[in-house]
Amino acid sequence: MQNLEELTRLVCDVAREAGSYIRKERQGFSPEQVERKHAHDYVSYVDKGSEARVVKALRELLPEAGFITEEGSAGRTDEQYVWVVDPLDGTTNFIHGFAPYAVSIALIRGRKQLLGVVYEIVSDECFYAWQDGGAYVDGRPLHVGTCGINDALLCLQLPYNSDAYKPVIKQLIDRFYGNVGSIRMIGSAAIALCYVAAGRLDGYAERYIGQWDFMAGALIVKEAGGRVTDYGGEDYFLEGDSVVATNGIIHDDLQEAVSLSQ
Repeated sequence: MQNLEELTRLVCDVAREAGSYIRKERQGFSPEQVERKHAHDYVSYVDKGSEARVVKALRELLPEAGFITEEGSAGRTDEQYVWVVDPLDGTTNFIHGFAPYAVSIALIRGRKQLLGVVYEIVSDECFYAWQDGGAYVDGRPLHVGTCGINDALLCLQLPYNSDAYKPVIKQLIDRFYGNVGSIRMIGSAAIALCYVAAGRLDGYAERYIGQWDFMAGALIVKEAGGRVTDYGGEDYFLEGDSVVATNGIIHDDLQEAVSLSQ
């Protein structure tokens, strides 16, 4: 396999090319072109077209790797290396022309995250990291913020599984609203993680999400000096469906809150 830094930069090109396709298709996009996967969970030909482009390009970069993809256009068997792909994270945002939305690509080997790339299409920013190589946005190093919980800007997302998560989010809002700097909901797990890595957010929590939603962004947070666990506080979270990501300073506060709210 190629040097991880070199491979990461090539994956950035793949993500940007897919993002260019998505940006072009958004110009004439119509809501009639949307399909429902589940209640309030949408997909369009743009998601599928982006995934096809990403999978084709990644196969050329690393033919021996398998795939975990949101739209299921490629799979895995017993491959040592696995690409984890979200071809359009933030589909609901995309449908409404509401930023952010992104392409997210990660490479894993067993329990190790080797690289992660997230390209935010509207702002034209590419976030990326590789194992033990640091985290970057368009060549500039990323570092998590330094706020304590009283001044923290939190992102508390609203996953599609509303019936199960509604009691949790109510408790989280009750605990943090008025007791932290402020709270946001931005509609893209991948971008929320990158914003934690960049110090634009201090903490993010969400459950009932897929590996493709968080795999790349989680590595970017860790390489930027932050901390990532699941809702139970476990550092090994790659096969779960929940993520808590913070600047490290407020991690215990946020992780304890999500744990008690379940």
